[in-house]
Amino acid sequence: MMLGTLINVVTVLIGGALGTLIGNRLPNKIRETVVAGLALFTIAYGVMSFLDTNNPLIPLGSLILGAILGEWWKFEDSLTKVGEFAKRRTKHLFSSDINLHFVEGFVTASLVFCIGPMAILGSIQEGLTGNYNMLVIKAIMDGFAAIVFASTLGVGVLFSAVILLIYQGSMSLLAGLLNTGFSEAMVTEMAAVGGLILIGIAVSSLLEIRKIRIGSFLPALAIAPLIVWLLASIGAN
Repeated sequence: MMLGTLINVVTVLIGGALGTLIGNRLPNKIRETVVAGLALFTIAYGVMSFLDTNNPLIPLGSLILGAILGEWWKFEDSLTKVGEFAKRRTKHLFSSDINLHFVEGFVTASLVFCIGPMAILGSIQEGLTGNYNMLVIKAIMDGFAAIVFASTLGVGVLFSAVILLIYQGSMSLLAGLLNTGFSEAMVTEMAAVGGLILIGIAVSSLLEIRKIRIGSFLPALAIAPLIVWLLASIGAN
């Protein structure tokens, strides 16, 4: 039930390890340009996912409510603390240069690998049907992305595999337990919200245009299906 997620974790670890090893050998211009290319792809993929929404007000409402709850529950701060904890526990294993961007690499990679629509759709699909083809495709993409991230942001990217395992694995297991609990409309709106968050990641972490507390929007992914259910209950969908 979690084979697709396990494959995804392995590709992130391999890609992250390769990126860490070759990072210092790549000229800064190459790394910056590759990251910019990854950011452009992330924006395009996010837009594509958002355009699938059946009602733009659902992702909007989800983001607003999610941001309020995320700041209240300190999601962004908690994710950063996890990165700081991992950094403290492993700092004796790596040089100071490698550790320099540890938390940034951990947080950025965790969000990119977990928030994408393929993470949501693939995990639910595997949990409901046992088909993990979408997660295998995502695993290949994440593996190459991990090389790019790790070459720029360092070893923290490898530790994002832990968050990936927990996030996708939990979603697959939950979907399997609920079986028919997720409607197509719910999954579509979750993916639309995920697309908007991906755009935010590109703007904030990859292109560094403006700092956005992306972690605070995470509750929006759970709010979107709740709004769909509520609208369906009152016959407003």
